[in-house]
Amino acid sequence: MHKLKLLIILLFTSSFILQSNIQADNNTPIMMGITPLSDSAQVSLLTSTPWNGAIYALYGHTAIRVNDTIQNIDLVYNYGVFNFNAPNFLYRFVKGETDYIVLPVHYEYYLEEYKSRGVGVVEQVFNLTQEEKQAIFDALVINSLPENRVYRYNYFYDNCSTRPRDIVEKCIKGKIEYTPTNKKQTYRDLVHEHSKAQPWSQFGIDLVIGADADKVITDRQKDFLPLYLMNAYEGAIVQNDTIQRGLLLSTNHLLEPAKSSLHPTGVNEYSPVNSPFVAGCILLFITLLVSFIVYINKWVVLGKIYDTLLFLIAGLAGCIIFFLMFFSEHPCTNPNWNIAWLNPLQLVFALLFFVKSLSKLLNVYHFINFVVLLAFLLAWSLIPQQLEIVFIPYILSLMVRSLMNITSQKKTKKRADYSLPKRAR
Repeated sequence: MHKLKLLIILLFTSSFILQSNIQADNNTPIMMGITPLSDSAQVSLLTSTPWNGAIYALYGHTAIRVNDTIQNIDLVYNYGVFNFNAPNFLYRFVKGETDYIVLPVHYEYYLEEYKSRGVGVVEQVFNLTQEEKQAIFDALVINSLPENRVYRYNYFYDNCSTRPRDIVEKCIKGKIEYTPTNKKQTYRDLVHEHSKAQPWSQFGIDLVIGADADKVITDRQKDFLPLYLMNAYEGAIVQNDTIQRGLLLSTNHLLEPAKSSLHPTGVNEYSPVNSPFVAGCILLFITLLVSFIVYINKWVVLGKIYDTLLFLIAGLAGCIIFFLMFFSEHPCTNPNWNIAWLNPLQLVFALLFFVKSLSKLLNVYHFINFVVLLAFLLAWSLIPQQLEIVFIPYILSLMVRSLMNITSQKKTKKRADYSLPKRAR
């Protein structure tokens, strides 16, 4: 049950998948005037490797550095700043109305943050003309002004990785030809690739993102992940009417990850024992055991208590999925076929299991629920959404309890019929 409670928490937090919660230093300078950069100035992209210490850092982070030693400028423009203390932050985040901030941070402070976590940082220095450097710097300064620095964050379409890419594209004279991935991938594939270290987070994310997350996406759409943007820049060229040049001057590893045994994406593998599938199998075993005890010993109260807890948790999860589908602005949450086995009705009926006068209605509900879940499993491969095998033991647990309630109701009715006089029958 502890794992099931954890699931509900993760459903609320599963969308925290991309950003680094770097708190802006109170003394961070907001440049009110645009300073002309010197010829020796450099503009670079900083990419931090994934960190499994927090769910929002599983996917790494991206920022732009402007370094000009002559002008005494060394700032990192961070599009990943958010404020947990903002009014109604949690509600707005679940609804998909989260506002993020771009702030300049002193380079030394920025790097120290990741060094303290043991996170790697890679710097890609852009090969830019003086005009392009200045244009990028001007755009960053203007973006970070108080009246401009807030933007509506979207973890797939508009985040800390896509914003720097778009600024560089707009300020470069010519067309950037990125290095292709040569892979057919979906948003779900990329999420799985980066969430191996936190299987319960991956489980929660798989529950709340729907069929649209399983469509093959373009290389450009993959840039929402910092590591993919970084790889796209390696070998990229800038093409215009007269010349062709490489986009990068150099790639420097500023910090190496503290741990040596990392997954290729930068996250540690996890033990299969600590997995949603194992927890689901344990839940299914407990469900079968409780069902057997209730059926043999006629401990109806035990069955109702267990059903109330099981369907209450499933109903709460269903409410979250329903809310994300129809009331949030989050991408790829509607349609979501998981609503077939996790739906708000389970919460409503869970509160009625002890009401004797509604036994017939409850029996109808269990029959419909059993049929729906059975049809869902039989049509598993036909449903236009990638459904994870890990869901099956949870679905079976709900099916078993609905079936046992139907069986128990028929058994009770049969005993009642036999207890009546022949004429009454």
